[in-house]
Amino acid sequence: MSTLRIDLETFSSVDIKKQGIHKYVESEDFEILIFAYAFDDEPVRDIDLANFEDIPPHVRVALLDPAIKKTAYNAAFEVACLEKHTGHKLRLEQWECTAVWANYLGLPGYLEGVAKVLNVDMQKDAKGKALIKYFSVPCKPTKVNGGRTRNYPHHDVAKWNEYLAYCRTDVDAERAVSKALSRFPVPDFEWRLWRLDQLINNRGVGVDREFVEHAMACDAQFKERALTEAKELTGLDNPNSGPQLMSWLADEGIETEDIKKDTVKDILSTLDGGVAQKVLKLRQELSKTSVKKYTAISRAVCMDDRLRGTLQFYGANRTGRWAGRIFQPQNLPKNFLKDLELARDIVRRGDYELLEMLYASVPDTLSQLLRTSLIAGQGSRYIVCDFNSIEARVLAWVAGEEWVLDVFKTHGKIYEATAAGMYKVPIEQVAKGSKMRQNGKVAVLACGYGGGVNALIAMGALRDGIPENELKPIVDAWRAANPMIVKLWRLVEQAAVKAVEVGGKHKVRGLITYFVQGDWLFCELPSGRRLSYYKPKLEAGNFGKMQLSHEGVDQETKKWGRRRTWGGTLVENIIQAIARDCLAVSMLAVEPAGYPIAIHVHDEVVSEVPDGFGSVEAMSEIMCMPIPWAPGLPLKAEGYETTFYKKD
Repeated sequence: MSTLRIDLETFSSVDIKKQGIHKYVESEDFEILIFAYAFDDEPVRDIDLANFEDIPPHVRVALLDPAIKKTAYNAAFEVACLEKHTGHKLRLEQWECTAVWANYLGLPGYLEGVAKVLNVDMQKDAKGKALIKYFSVPCKPTKVNGGRTRNYPHHDVAKWNEYLAYCRTDVDAERAVSKALSRFPVPDFEWRLWRLDQLINNRGVGVDREFVEHAMACDAQFKERALTEAKELTGLDNPNSGPQLMSWLADEGIETEDIKKDTVKDILSTLDGGVAQKVLKLRQELSKTSVKKYTAISRAVCMDDRLRGTLQFYGANRTGRWAGRIFQPQNLPKNFLKDLELARDIVRRGDYELLEMLYASVPDTLSQLLRTSLIAGQGSRYIVCDFNSIEARVLAWVAGEEWVLDVFKTHGKIYEATAAGMYKVPIEQVAKGSKMRQNGKVAVLACGYGGGVNALIAMGALRDGIPENELKPIVDAWRAANPMIVKLWRLVEQAAVKAVEVGGKHKVRGLITYFVQGDWLFCELPSGRRLSYYKPKLEAGNFGKMQLSHEGVDQETKKWGRRRTWGGTLVENIIQAIARDCLAVSMLAVEPAGYPIAIHVHDEVVSEVPDGFGSVEAMSEIMCMPIPWAPGLPLKAEGYETTFYKKD
């Protein structure tokens, strides 16, 4: 099959990073400036659309020809732009995305980074950022530039010629990267899933624009008054300033090195009234960052009141899970308000004073209402189904922890059963709300991937009132009750180390296989999908052991470098990846069954269906159909119906 490789340079006054591809293309001033392309190994050509050249007929035909594969880096962008420019709906089954390919192999998420890591012959042109800023985004009007708000090719012909060359170089770089990766193709299943992902992103999710605008206005009004009160209490010009506030606190006898969220919470726990307590509580209210998501939704929603492009396929390249974009749907606050609908209605009516009268914290209430910004269309409703304890189920299945599997196959009370196993008491003695159940819950959530005391603390054990001297016994008790899971950490690490050390294939429980091929350590999952670790090697570790390391992106610094890993982390990658594959199978099943997916968050699928069609039971049943590659894995999905999104 012949391949057509494409790269575009475009203009739009919309900020694509903040507002997304769909809003960017929807802008009235959007246009394609340069269309660079190459068929197979032919020289790269450019079409200078900004200077009135046109896409040649044979290229237009190729864009619609099923016998020609189209590729681009972040192909969703090229597809959206070309659909707007040509007026034709492009068939996603004819496209592949090189960024997906790079992410599948654990490489950086941007073309320049991939080209650099792979050290391909054709490196991406580093001058591109300056050229993009000059020609592809609005410019600030000045006396020097005659007050214009945009730079055209004739404003700097030399730079424009560089931009043409840069676009051609991108095609060369993408082609070089594709050839370097050609030995390790992406499975067909993943391309099917990517196309479904594009369908979901293009479909978008409905937004209650009126509610969102009122939520933003309510927040602004509250913060203006809160800031005024903080100024009056402290006498500061800007109580939001960290240095100013810390200096004021010092004068009040409160010394602190920072005023981060947790620090403020700790200080408040020591105060009992007084001005400082009022000021710090105002600080908490003013720093509620989740409310800013309303602004992100408002600026990105399209003209038809739908928000698109909120999901990044293979956004987590270690596991293949999705990442959130625009307003980060994977990181939405939960809602605990019992009268959620009433609070939502008050905000939507614009009755901000009533909201302040009825609810203790306006920012917290708005934060809890954030999910309800997403609404089903007229004559439709959401059916929301969520996998129950999916990671705990998968972990027990992979490890062969039979007693845990038995719990999930029967009553499903994993926290109670875990506590009963830890404390060697009948499950009937573990009452809801009891200390034993609390300890069982925090252990399930924190200990499955080798976590110890620090993991319990990170999970909130101390905030939940568990004394620090009880944390180590909780870890020990959980590990004693789950010997097969503990053994799995060691088996997985040994298999990965042996694959690097001596080569060959090394299986774990007949489900997971580690092997080295080329520059990659692969972990083949039961689904056949592979997790990828680039340039693995063994280094001297603790206790005289050799420790595995590989190149990758550091999750905190976001920089590329060598990272060490061990059995617990490798198991975490495996379990989260298999849980992701279970979600993928279910999504590909519910969509054609008449449950169009509006959005999905973690292990939850939100389908927008017509009134009178479908049910929670039917959708849950589809999601939990046996998976051929996961015999014996006990899946369970629960859900609810609603006209606006929420956490039930």
